[in-house]
Amino acid sequence: MQNRYYIIAEVGVNHENSFELAKRLIDLAKQGGAHCAKFQAYKASKLASRFSPAYWDTSKEPTKSQFDLFAKHDAFNIEHYRALAQHCEQVGIEFSCTAFDSDAVDAINPLVRFHKIASADITAKPLLAKIASKKKPVMLSTGAASFQEVHDAIAILEQHGSGPITLLHCNLNYPTPDRLAGLSRIPALKTEFPKYEVGYSDHTVPGEFCLPLLIAYGLGATVIEKHFTHDKSLPGNDHYHAADVDDLRKLCGHLDQTHELLGVFDEKEFLNNQSKAREFARRSIVASGFIRKGDRFSTGNVTVKRPGTGISPMKWEEVLNKRAARDINDDEILVENDLL
Repeated sequence: MQNRYYIIAEVGVNHENSFELAKRLIDLAKQGGAHCAKFQAYKASKLASRFSPAYWDTSKEPTKSQFDLFAKHDAFNIEHYRALAQHCEQVGIEFSCTAFDSDAVDAINPLVRFHKIASADITAKPLLAKIASKKKPVMLSTGAASFQEVHDAIAILEQHGSGPITLLHCNLNYPTPDRLAGLSRIPALKTEFPKYEVGYSDHTVPGEFCLPLLIAYGLGATVIEKHFTHDKSLPGNDHYHAADVDDLRKLCGHLDQTHELLGVFDEKEFLNNQSKAREFARRSIVASGFIRKGDRFSTGNVTVKRPGTGISPMKWEEVLNKRAARDINDDEILVENDLL
C-alpha cells in the first residue's frame, strides 16, 4: 500500500477480448499514474444463469441478459493473464485480477498480491471461503450490502484464514448518479469496522475535477478503484462510466493536492508552523491611557490590542486585581513585571 493513496485502474474486460488492447490499457494505466491495473477472470457459464436479466442502464449497454453480456467478454484464459502479469511487471505497475469462480481463484492466485471480491459476491459464501484460504490480503467491495452482510462476509473470510481486509464503499448502479454516490458511507464504514482499511470503488461518470474520488479520499478512502478505458465514447459494457488516461492524470494531480491540503495532523507541528501568527496576530493587555505607578488597573485604563507579546487577555480578571509597578505610557504593552 502507498503512503498516500492506491489507485486501481479497473480494466475489467474493457479489452473486448483483444490481448493487444489489454496490454495497451496497462500502458495507459501506468502513464495515467495508477498503481495497479486490474482485470476480471470469469466464464459466463460459471457466473450467470442463461435466464439472468440485466440490471444496468440498457440505454448504455443494450444486452438484456447477464449471461449474454459475460459471454461476450470471457475469451481470455490463464495464459493471457500470465502474459498480462508479465507485461505489468515490465511496465512497472501491479497486476491484479478479480476471480469469479473457484477455478479462476486457483489460476489467478500465483499472479496477484491481493484478491478482489466484487460487491455482488459478498454473499457468495463458497467463493469467499475459497479466496480466504489463499491467505492473501482481500479487497471486499460492499455495494448494495447492509452492514450486517459486511459483518457476515468478514466473519467468513477471517474464519477461513484471509489476510488483511480492505472494505471498498461502492454503489452498484451502472452508472451511479452523483446524488446516489453515498460517500458519507465511507466514514460510516470506518466507524462500524474500525479494524479495517476503507476505500472506494467508483461507478460515477467522470467529471472535470474527479470530485467523487477526491471527496472519497478526503473522507478517508485510501484505496481508489475506477473503471478504466482507452475510449469513453465506446458503447456498452464498462466504457461509459470509466476514466481514460487523461482523467487518470487529472485524478492523480488533484489527489496530490488534496493530500497536501489534508496533511497529517500533529498539534505541536501545527502550532509551530504558525508561531509568528501566535505571537504577533494575537492580542496583549495594553494601556489605554497614562497609568501612574500604584494605580489599580481597570477597564478604564487597559484594553486588548495586538501583538501578543505581552500579558495574554486570558489573564484579564487577574490583571484587573493588580496595581501598576511603574508609570506606564498610553499604548504600552503590559508585561508581568508591571503588576503589583
